[in-house]
Amino acid sequence: MRPQRRTPPLEATADILDLAHDGRGIARPQGKVVFVAGALPGERVRLAVTRRGRDADEGNTLAVEAPSPHRVEPKCPHFGLCGGCSLQHLEPAQQILFKQKQLLDALARIGKVEAAEVVAPLTGPAWGYRRRARLAVKHVPKKGGVLVGFRERETPLIAAIDSCEVLDPRVGRKLTALSELIGGLTVRAKLPQIEVAAADHVALVFRVLEAPTAEDRARIAEFAQREGFEIYLQPGGLDSVQPLTPPARTLEYSPDGSALRLAFLPTDFIQVNGGLNRRMVGQALDWLRPSAGDRVLELFAGLGNFTLPIAAAGARVTAVEGEAGLVRRGRENAERNGLAVRYEVADLFNPDPQARWLQDEYELALLDPPRAGAREMLPFVARKKPARIVYVSCHPGTLARDAGLLVHEHGYRLVRAGVMDMFPHTAHVESMALFEAR
Repeated sequence: MRPQRRTPPLEATADILDLAHDGRGIARPQGKVVFVAGALPGERVRLAVTRRGRDADEGNTLAVEAPSPHRVEPKCPHFGLCGGCSLQHLEPAQQILFKQKQLLDALARIGKVEAAEVVAPLTGPAWGYRRRARLAVKHVPKKGGVLVGFRERETPLIAAIDSCEVLDPRVGRKLTALSELIGGLTVRAKLPQIEVAAADHVALVFRVLEAPTAEDRARIAEFAQREGFEIYLQPGGLDSVQPLTPPARTLEYSPDGSALRLAFLPTDFIQVNGGLNRRMVGQALDWLRPSAGDRVLELFAGLGNFTLPIAAAGARVTAVEGEAGLVRRGRENAERNGLAVRYEVADLFNPDPQARWLQDEYELALLDPPRAGAREMLPFVARKKPARIVYVSCHPGTLARDAGLLVHEHGYRLVRAGVMDMFPHTAHVESMALFEAR
C-alpha cells in the first residue's frame, strides 16, 4: 500500500524569508511556500493556513513570536480587517526600500536591464493623502445599518470601519456621518458606492440604482451644506452624473504647485496623492528638460497633468489620449491657462500608423500609461528618435518589459530610474524612468 500524503497542519510556526509583491510575508513551513498576511521578513510567526493551492498556500499571522526591528504599530485601528492598506505595520523607510526592490528586481528579471543611476525615492504626505477613492456602500441590518468604506482583506464583504487614516480627512473622518445619512434614505439599499474627489472642496458621487425621493434629496442637500460637500447623483453611466443642486463648483488643482490650474470632473482620473504628484511632475520636467521650441510627444496625456507644465516651459506639445472626454477637458484646461497644446484622440493600444500626429518629428517624449504599459506605441515612438523619453509607470512589471524593449530593440539607454510613493502603506509601486538615445 502506498503511504498517504501527509497534509500540512492548518497552523504552523515559520520564519518569514521575504515580502511578496503584494506585501505579504513569504514562509516555507514543510518546504511549501505560504504567503502570510501581516508578517515581515526576519520574523518568526505563528500562522494559520486559510487557503490551499497547488503551488502555494495563503495564511494569516496569529502571533509574532520574534518581531522585526522594522515593525511598527499601525496607525489605523482597522488595519488587518480593511483591505485598503497592507503595509502599515512596516516602518515607512522600509516600505520605500521594499518598493525600490520590486522595481529593480523587475527591471533585472523581466527587462534584463539595469539603470545606470538609481535615484532617491520621491515621497510625499503619508496620511490623509488620498484625494480620489471609491467607497463601497451596503445596507447590512445585522451589522447595525449601512456600511461605508472598503472591502475586507481577502473577502468581498465591506469592512465595518468608522474612519480611514489615508483618505483626505474631510472624508476619512466622516464615514459614520455618511453611514447615518444613507441609513435614513428610502434608497439606502439601492446606493452601492460613492466616488470621492477632493480638491479645494470635496465632491461625492452617489451611485443610485433607484431615484431618490424628494425627501431623500432634501436630506442629502442638508447634509451636503452642513459638511461642505458637493454631491452628485449617478443613476446610470458616467454621462448620467449630475450635481444634486446645480450649478456645481468647479474642481481644480495645480499639477506642479505653480499658478497653473487643472479643472476636472469628480469621476475623472487624477493622481491620488496631490503632494507627491507635484514632486513627480517636477522630477519629470527636470529629467525631460524641455526648452522653448522643443517638439514633445506626450502619450496617455489625460487632463494635462504633465502637458500644461511642459507647455508652460515653452515646448510645443502634442498630447495624445484615448478617452475623448479627457481630451476635451485637456483642451479646455490648456485654453484656460493660456497655453497652446495640440490634443489628439487615439487608441494607443491599437495605433493607426497613418495618424496625422505620427507623421511629425519630436525631440522629446513622455509616456504615462496605465498598468498595461505602452508596448504597442514603443516602435512608433522610437522611430522618431526623441533624444530623451521619460516613462512614468504604475506597474513595475510592464515598465520592466517596456524598458527591455527600448534598450534591446530600439537603441536606448536606461539612464536612471526610481520609485515614487504615491500610495503609502500599500504595496502599490509607482516609478519613473529616463531613457536616452544612444
